[in-house]
Amino acid sequence: MATQINHFIGGKLVEGKSGRFSPVFNPSTGEQSGNCSLATEAEVGEAVANAQEAFPGWAGTSPITRARVMFKFKELVEANIDDLAALLSSEHGKVHSDAKGSIIRGLEVVEFACGIPHLLKGEFSDNVSSGIDMYSMRKPLGVVAGITPFNFPAMVPMWMFAVAIACGNTFILKPSEKDPSLPMRLAELMLEAGAPAGVLNVINGDKVAVDTLLDDERVKAISFVGSTPIAKYVYSRAAAAGKRVQAMGGAKNHMLIMPDADMDKAADALIGAGYGSAGERCMAISVAVAVGDAGDQLVERLAPRVRNLKVGPSAADGDMGPLVTAEHLAKVKGYVDLGVEEGADLVVDGRDLTLQGYENGYYMGGCLFDNVKTDMRIYKEEIFGPVLSVVRADDFNQAIEMVDKHEFGNGTSIFTQNGDVARAFSNNVEVGMVGVNVPIPVPLAFHSFGGWKASAFGDHNQHGPEGVRFYTKVKTVTSRWPNSIKAGAEFVMPTHK
Repeated sequence: MATQINHFIGGKLVEGKSGRFSPVFNPSTGEQSGNCSLATEAEVGEAVANAQEAFPGWAGTSPITRARVMFKFKELVEANIDDLAALLSSEHGKVHSDAKGSIIRGLEVVEFACGIPHLLKGEFSDNVSSGIDMYSMRKPLGVVAGITPFNFPAMVPMWMFAVAIACGNTFILKPSEKDPSLPMRLAELMLEAGAPAGVLNVINGDKVAVDTLLDDERVKAISFVGSTPIAKYVYSRAAAAGKRVQAMGGAKNHMLIMPDADMDKAADALIGAGYGSAGERCMAISVAVAVGDAGDQLVERLAPRVRNLKVGPSAADGDMGPLVTAEHLAKVKGYVDLGVEEGADLVVDGRDLTLQGYENGYYMGGCLFDNVKTDMRIYKEEIFGPVLSVVRADDFNQAIEMVDKHEFGNGTSIFTQNGDVARAFSNNVEVGMVGVNVPIPVPLAFHSFGGWKASAFGDHNQHGPEGVRFYTKVKTVTSRWPNSIKAGAEFVMPTHK
């Protein structure tokens, strides 16, 4: 029987009242496992009001106390990580090791947030003028919200709410309705860790919930991760409502393979970066740019590796599991059909994969295209599935031009043994995150995550120092004490004396 998944408001589970639901499936079997309640405007408003009520007390709590809550939350997630990973896999389809790894990457931001007493330290200038001191402090914004994607139901929420809550804000999480159970469990663990009720609320919903958060004047900031069309929409609507916004969009990440690269290592890197999590990663490498005579060598090594990918149910812990929904599986297969129509060479075709005993699961084998051209849709558009395209470039300049001209600028990498080439690539490529002999250049928690061009909208990246800046506002104080104040009024602009 399908479980009803409701909301988490004010420290307790609250039954949805809209009468509208979105089905939740187990991608490994294709069976429906739950019904996710879709919130009304009033229910979203209730969550916002609850978070607003909790804000003054939480903002007034010392950063040390907030850090201790984060430490305890980290301990609880670690103690329950296998169960959390199993819950994630059951609704998303990631194999267990990948699910667990994604939770750990989220925990790294929680660890960063544990240092909030240091991160919130302001600046102090003594005696800037006679008897006058000046100092700055960072203050929380108030109620903030995060809208997160299906592909990382633990990691991306923790990227957002860990920093936001540690800074003294209260947070409303609107997770994907495709896999909402794990975010609900994280909210329960945050309460258990000592965060007061209302500090972290989870509201499940669709566009109604999203639009309500974007428009509500009580919500001071919006963080979003998802596709570029929706990122543009979120950024435009929330910014028009006067909110601070960080909206991360789509990607088409290129890896340049230079002729001097170790081809076996490059092929291994591409297999993991292109097909891990069934390609459902915004940092997945979906385009391999083979430079010079690297192309034939690379495809020769890639093809057997793609054919031998271990695809299976999430519990089996192979190389990759199923895609998240039947609709998404059909969409990805449609892109492969399109690539064949456009004239690309389909070297490995994984469209017809079926697993005995799991015939209704949303499985697809790895697909590998060669001789993809830059005017093809399979090159231009984000596929978000286990599909890797090999593009040929005559030389380094042509290769970097491909990356620079692409609409997206999320992540890119280069495999080479030439330090000058790697340095030129890192300094000049028009992309926000760059890897040198690293296939998936996701910054660690103490740096910040974010792309360029149509991959990101807003002035701040996620987590790291940029995350602290995004979730706080600066207050600067100029102080002078009575015994240093001269008698009589002054009518001129204060100047240094």
